[in-house]
Amino acid sequence: MATVELRFSALPEHVRTARLVAAAVARRAGVDEAVLDEVRLAVGEACTRAVGLHRTNNITAPVRVALVEDEKKFSIEVGDEVPGSPAGAGAVPGVRGLDGEPLPGAPVSDNGDAAESDDEMGLAVISGLVDDVEVTSGETGGLIRMSWPTTPAPVLP
Repeated sequence: MATVELRFSALPEHVRTARLVAAAVARRAGVDEAVLDEVRLAVGEACTRAVGLHRTNNITAPVRVALVEDEKKFSIEVGDEVPGSPAGAGAVPGVRGLDGEPLPGAPVSDNGDAAESDDEMGLAVISGLVDDVEVTSGETGGLIRMSWPTTPAPVLP
């Protein structure tokens, strides 16, 4: 199992770099070429969401991205350091907290409905792009875990 880890300061300009690295590692891991755009978009949404949560909540810790190449799947984990439940998580089917219960849709920031709506939209886009997605949150922050199947490289004679 090969893992690539990225940590970047919560600045929007670093999201593009995370997208490019994720696509390159996904390609090397054996993710189908037709799915690479979905990988890029999903990582972009997840990282943009994490950057927004950090900036809104004045968190100085870096955003974490782990790209994990397994035998039959490629996984990406995007983590933030914002404690509590992610805004709008309860509005996305399949999104659960660490205790397995649906998360409430309460906004994380003081920006009111706009922050909640943006977060709901980002999570909805991710769940539309990725068949296997899990969003969790706890006292140390939130985590979006996404995975795609890989095809093994053909063995040449």
